Amino acid sequence: MFLDALISFKDKDLIKVVTGIRRCGKSTLFDLFKEYLLANGVSEAQVVEINFEDADFGFITNYVELHAYVKSKLVADKMNYIILDEVQHVENWEKAVDSLYIKKNCDVYITGSNAYLLSGELSTLLSGRYVKIKMFPLSFAEYMSAFSETVVVPERKFNDYLVNSSFPYALELYEKKDIQSYLDGIYNSIVLKDVVKRKKISDVAMLESVIKFMFDNIGNLSSTKSIADTMTSNGRKISTHTVENYLSALCDCYILYKIGRYDIKGKDYLKTGVKYYLVDIALRFYLLGSKNVDMGRILENIVALELLRRGYELGVGKIGGAEVDFVAVNGDGVEYYQVALTVRDKGTLERELGSLDAISDHNPKFLLTMDNDPVGDYNGIKKLYVIDWLLEK
Repeated sequence: MFLDALISFKDKDLIKVVTGIRRCGKSTLFDLFKEYLLANGVSEAQVVEINFEDADFGFITNYVELHAYVKSKLVADKMNYIILDEVQHVENWEKAVDSLYIKKNCDVYITGSNAYLLSGELSTLLSGRYVKIKMFPLSFAEYMSAFSETVVVPERKFNDYLVNSSFPYALELYEKKDIQSYLDGIYNSIVLKDVVKRKKISDVAMLESVIKFMFDNIGNLSSTKSIADTMTSNGRKISTHTVENYLSALCDCYILYKIGRYDIKGKDYLKTGVKYYLVDIALRFYLLGSKNVDMGRILENIVALELLRRGYELGVGKIGGAEVDFVAVNGDGVEYYQVALTVRDKGTLERELGSLDAISDHNPKFLLTMDNDPVGDYNGIKKLYVIDWLLEK
């Protein structure tokens, strides 16, 4: 999916910006893209590739050095493909990117592990001249495609997907202790490099308390004040401002995704109440263990990430006094999703359908559950087995 997007934008007059959490596969994506280029008439010399987390390129520290290095590698009278991986490590890198972009023989691709990659000067400087491709760890369908067994039970693999991680390299690891070490490396690199360092946080213990609280409360409606009040009442005194600062940093590095409330009737986002979802559920198990797990919230998290992966903008729907888990919007229109672990109890089914039934428009409505039953249709609401939905092409 992401490779297809890169190929479709090849040679277009746009800077291609790939964003996503560390180790979600951005570098591998560009390895595949380079293979595609070389297989389709592009010479090795026409590809200028720099990974700024590689010490071999440590001599490039600012935009002047970056521009000079790339310019020295360009092949005259041919299109050059400039791939800059984790470019945020270079001071004022956006000035070099802008200068390369305006050259007729440069097609520029950049990656970064932080949302601020496209903040401030770059978004002003390159307004309307870049396209953003948002990467995530593996979808369940991608995870399943890695197994060559003729008979694979999706339900068993789904549990592995939750516990062993959706990060691509986790598929190469078989021992639980190795997976835990790998997740430990991801977690610490994100917290220490992307949060503590950038935000200059001195109280790392307090940051970790906030992280544990958020991992334990995925999918719960909250506000910075309610989070601060709850943590303070639990013996961890923290200000609303500090919580806001920490949550902003965690969202910037893509470990958390923030989804606001949306008034379905008024067709507008509300100013109060948000939900946060985790980029990889295995990080929750790594940090908090398997005690007191709300599998309903876990399933809701999986659906949220899958909808984001499929390119939807999300809101938490409000319709009167009822809540719809997700209002999903893309170029084709609006869809509504309700998520429940099981609805085989009649009362639970009626409650979950009630929120969707309250919506008067005729946009598609779906109820996703872990009940492995035939597809149901309730007054136009499609009830689907979530495993089948996740494996849709």
